[in-house]
Amino acid sequence: MRVPGLSEYAAPQRTEPLALAETGEVTLSAQLTEETEDIPRGLVWRVFSPEPGQDGTLPLVATAQGGTSTFMLPPGGYLVHAAYGRAGATKRITVGDKPKSERLVLDAGGLKLDAVLSGGVRIPPKKLRFSVYDHEPDATGERSLIVPNVRPNAVVRLNAGTYHIISNYGAINAVIRADIRVEAGELTEATVEHRAAQLTMKLVREPGGEAIADTAWSILSETGEIVAETVSAFASMVLAEGEYTIVAKNRDRLYQRDFTVTPGRNQDVELLPDDLVERVSEVTE
Repeated sequence: MRVPGLSEYAAPQRTEPLALAETGEVTLSAQLTEETEDIPRGLVWRVFSPEPGQDGTLPLVATAQGGTSTFMLPPGGYLVHAAYGRAGATKRITVGDKPKSERLVLDAGGLKLDAVLSGGVRIPPKKLRFSVYDHEPDATGERSLIVPNVRPNAVVRLNAGTYHIISNYGAINAVIRADIRVEAGELTEATVEHRAAQLTMKLVREPGGEAIADTAWSILSETGEIVAETVSAFASMVLAEGEYTIVAKNRDRLYQRDFTVTPGRNQDVELLPDDLVERVSEVTE
């Protein structure tokens, strides 16, 4: 049975205080696998009535956070969901008049991601982000996003299985995709290699000169498609390896230069008067 999301269950409704109702005691614990110890912290427990309410949602009866937790509940059947990060498991339980214990096996592990440049060069963490998707596309051909905006070396808790990972270095086109298997009870560490570099571009009147302000920049791919656009004295961005054309427009002049991005080789690129293409007014006549 599908457990509703956080916004899909009904708030608990009681006609008498819980302390006055007839209750039974149930202690809930969870493990990553059958062979591992109980998870000591980081769990979120939700206990649902198994019968949908008038609005079709499962009423939420009780919640708790931490590790092993004990609930006092009226005798009857319940659905228990344990969430551990993005991993989770659901179990149907029955509460009676005698104390009992129930254990959930999450069949889950951890995933820690990182990325480097060619030659093992470290990437500044602020410029690196990961997204975790379902491995299999849905009927529309799209993969469901499970965890967005994951920082490098952060541990993501997931149910065992294969996931599709997207690594973004910068915000343009330095993207790496990989399928990674998460094993239950284990921490899977994966490092991908980006073939990219950071470029800082400026338009100057002479080599080593001051950057000219209010310059409009366009970066074109080898096929002529616009990869990025910005307006500033300095245009700094990360680009995947390949051939590009850099176009700078300032006032009524266009400057252009072809450039090759070499993986792991960050560079400052100057456009000079020699790179002048022609005046804009001449182009539009």
